[in-house]
Amino acid sequence: MYYGDESHVCTEGYVPYGWQFPNEQVCILSEKSQRMNCFAMIDRNSKCFQFSTMENMSAEKIVDFLEKFSFSIEKETFIVLDNASVHKAKLIMERVPFWQKRGLFLFFLPPYSPHLNIAEVIWRKLKGEWIKPEDYIAKEKLFYATKKALAALGNNLFINYTHI
Repeated sequence: MYYGDESHVCTEGYVPYGWQFPNEQVCILSEKSQRMNCFAMIDRNSKCFQFSTMENMSAEKIVDFLEKFSFSIEKETFIVLDNASVHKAKLIMERVPFWQKRGLFLFFLPPYSPHLNIAEVIWRKLKGEWIKPEDYIAKEKLFYATKKALAALGNNLFINYTHI
């Protein structure tokens, strides 16, 4: 069983909190935000399959990814997804019967239940731990750090779901 979700990283940065000394001025350089969209599927052992794109996340991109994935599975496999409109797009629903014949099944969570999708943890750890503040200096550096972290997930980086 895999849990799937998408998110993005952008050059605006991820700042969950901050502080400064009294009377200290803080300067953050700004530029037009650049964004990379990511889709990932993870199991409870941190085995991860993912892709990223500079374009908007679309049903076509997810279908292409799941199509390739469906030919690689060796046993019945379930993918848990939230109810994002891209996940329930007509194009995806049209492919479901073909994937089911190959042993790939989609399971949709109830609305408003992100706490049931362990893939959400990927994005929190990616943005809060694995990408460092200095990675936000340049678009290329940020996107490289993101791809490197996602590629390492399940190899050098692991998520311990027993504590979550």
